Amino acid sequence: MALEPLADADDEKRDSLSSSRSATSGDSQAPDGTTKEPSSSPPEPDYPAGWKLACIVLALILGIFLASLDMTIVATAIPKITEDFPGLDLVSWYGAAFFLTNGGFQSSWGKAYRYFPLKLTFLATVLVFELGSLVCAVAPSSTVFIIGRALNGLGAAGIGTGAYTIIAFITPPDKRAMYTGFVGMSFGVACVVGPLVGGVFSDAISWRWCFWINLPVGGLAALIILAFFHAPEAARPVQATWREKFLQMDFVGVTLVIGAIVAFMLAMQYGGTTAPWGDGLVVGLLVGFVALVMVFIAWEKYQGERAIIVPRLFGKRAIWVSCGFAGTFVGSYYLVIHVLPIYFQSVGNASPTMSGVYNLPLIIATSISMIASGAIISATGLAVPLQLIGGPLGLTATGLLYTLDTDSGLAKWVGFQLLGGVGWGLAFQIPIIMAQASVGPEDISSVTAMVLFFQCVGPTAFVTAAQTAFVNKLAQTLRLTAPEVDPLAVVHTGATAIRDMFPADQVPGILDAYMVGIKVAFAIAIAAAGLGMLIGLSNAIGGRWRMTPEETKDAVLAV
Repeated sequence: MALEPLADADDEKRDSLSSSRSATSGDSQAPDGTTKEPSSSPPEPDYPAGWKLACIVLALILGIFLASLDMTIVATAIPKITEDFPGLDLVSWYGAAFFLTNGGFQSSWGKAYRYFPLKLTFLATVLVFELGSLVCAVAPSSTVFIIGRALNGLGAAGIGTGAYTIIAFITPPDKRAMYTGFVGMSFGVACVVGPLVGGVFSDAISWRWCFWINLPVGGLAALIILAFFHAPEAARPVQATWREKFLQMDFVGVTLVIGAIVAFMLAMQYGGTTAPWGDGLVVGLLVGFVALVMVFIAWEKYQGERAIIVPRLFGKRAIWVSCGFAGTFVGSYYLVIHVLPIYFQSVGNASPTMSGVYNLPLIIATSISMIASGAIISATGLAVPLQLIGGPLGLTATGLLYTLDTDSGLAKWVGFQLLGGVGWGLAFQIPIIMAQASVGPEDISSVTAMVLFFQCVGPTAFVTAAQTAFVNKLAQTLRLTAPEVDPLAVVHTGATAIRDMFPADQVPGILDAYMVGIKVAFAIAIAAAGLGMLIGLSNAIGGRWRMTPEETKDAVLAV
């Protein structure tokens, strides 16, 4: 096990830094063929200050807060949503649609900020997010609601990338870390209050207010940016033909990967419930999924440096390990976030508000551990040990959550969540930090987008698979625990409406079946966490344990 950076990694980093410095001395040609303007003796940046800077930073904080809030706010609202849109068969789409577009378009938005005006592009992302919120708020059906969630994810992907990009242009280098921290802190706050806000709105007014609230807050953020932010000369778009811009955005790759995941999700949705697994429709969807994945891989190889997943970078050990860990271990975290509210509100008969409160041990422990992880890495440069500690803790917690039952007490589900929160929090940001530390400055944005892509696609796949397994197992178990009940009637009944829709003597059997289905979902979380832990272990065998102070500073700040 190497305790210092590998020599070839240092050579690559020095070469890239040398190249980036030499590129500032005159005209240069970018790897993608676009032309960079001469940059000799650039003017001193004119950074905004005082109340103007405060207003811009506030707008960015609001944007990140809303985009992050939508990751968790729906979790506690889902059982109430199933009352307006009866049925459990589409529940997985409520969260997956957001993560699907959020991950799929990370790279495209990143390139949009390079090739189009910074200010207008950021405002466009806010507009898309607000449109998605409006669609969700007025949705008359689950299908329309899912479309709104997909638009939410599309806009949120651009808001996150844009906020950190704008911070880099409006703050001097010596103060950039502080302001980046302010913006990043809003992510942690949003994760903590999301389940609570979702529960309170669902209880006191309506779950639709989880999305109505985005409109005035997002509108305020957009108005502040429109009035006070003026893109500096350094943020001028790269000059390129429209063909080159289109190829750089890699819309073909985005379409292929989203199409593949949608085919997989539909196969999971139909298989075993709407149609047998051997049905032509289900088999056709699974074949289509495999075919689209193969075409996507071939297309990405053809795209080269323009690809969502750059082959040159993905071939590096640190990169593919980071991507794999982000997709599996982080995927297990979001799966648990998805399943626990269903457990609390159906089996535990908790209100949406109390369900959000019951989720706090996990959310708070994760947030505190993420802060501690960043501080430890900043002080020591050691990231792999935290990954090796967090992996087993997260796996152990999912295994313990599997043991929950209809009569489990507070001590169990609080303790299990605290343990898992520590594990997930310690390892949550390791993939991005390790990936960024393994490449030169010119590749940081590319590897960041790649890790975030897997971090969003992983939860989509695992939540979909878990929801399918949950529904199938629920229907099978009902034939044993409540034989007089129609399984389809239970599946198409909202999770919080069980006690109102069925006779009291049938409810215990239905809840037992629910618990069996929930255990299957937790079993998939165990598999995801276990796979992530194994992938993470490869970092300890011949990988890099320690980063240099320069790498640590840049990587932690970039997160």
